[in-house]
Amino acid sequence: MLYVQLIADGVVTGCAIGLVAVSFAYFYATTGIFHVAHAGIYTLCGYIAWYLTGLGIPFILALIASILCGALVGMFVQVTLYQTLENKGASPLVKLIASIGVLTTLQNIVAIFFTPNIVQFDLPWRLNSLTIGGVWFSVPQILILLSSVGLFAAVVLFSKYSKLGKRIRAVASNPGLAEITHLNPQRVFVYVIAISSGLVAVPGVLVGVDQALQPYTSLIILLTAVIAMIAGGIGSLGGAFVMSIVLAVIQSLSVAFVSGRWSIAVVFAIFVLFILIRPEGLVRRKFSRAI
Repeated sequence: MLYVQLIADGVVTGCAIGLVAVSFAYFYATTGIFHVAHAGIYTLCGYIAWYLTGLGIPFILALIASILCGALVGMFVQVTLYQTLENKGASPLVKLIASIGVLTTLQNIVAIFFTPNIVQFDLPWRLNSLTIGGVWFSVPQILILLSSVGLFAAVVLFSKYSKLGKRIRAVASNPGLAEITHLNPQRVFVYVIAISSGLVAVPGVLVGVDQALQPYTSLIILLTAVIAMIAGGIGSLGGAFVMSIVLAVIQSLSVAFVSGRWSIAVVFAIFVLFILIRPEGLVRRKFSRAI
């Protein structure tokens, strides 16, 4: 039963990381920008919800406010930073360094205006639990499972069938042609980062409810999500989500054999072996910035 519980915990963690991976991949596949600041938005949104609930605002309203805030911050970063650098002909490396600067700034803003210490949501229902077939789930874990799977499905359906989703795919597939055909890639990039930043707010808040919040821990979550994105096949949202769950389950099971502090090392080692064997990722696709 221990292993079943560890697998269940891994699936929950993997769903949360999967949503981070999908939201990161959606923006990266469209723009080609390695948006490290995504981790900073993840952290900021969690603390905004924590602060608002501390003021007595209902949790659902705090969650919605954090999603809107995440989308607005993402749009601000795109318009003021990435778009400016693009207009000046900056290289991808320069954009990456700038994104790291934004991440550091957001983390320190959180530490200054809120607290650098570990904090927890003061919500009585966060400690409630449900047992299914002998497997224990907390209420926040159930919310993580349902919201992650639901939002992942929504992103896939939006990308395939909505007018804006098709426009985003067209820009991702061929930005140069999209510019010629007046699809306005720069505006599309703003839409995409708003969607991605709004999505990452959900695990940022719910994981904080389930565990705790700390300003400087989101980078390791993003690194795991990026590993899942690469291992799943760059450009494949489904591959990123599935690999997030696989890697999280492996990490969860590893604590039964090694110390918990080494579990992330197990994930990175398996990732290296996987890439050596299958460098194109789980889903075979020649990456052309297609979603």
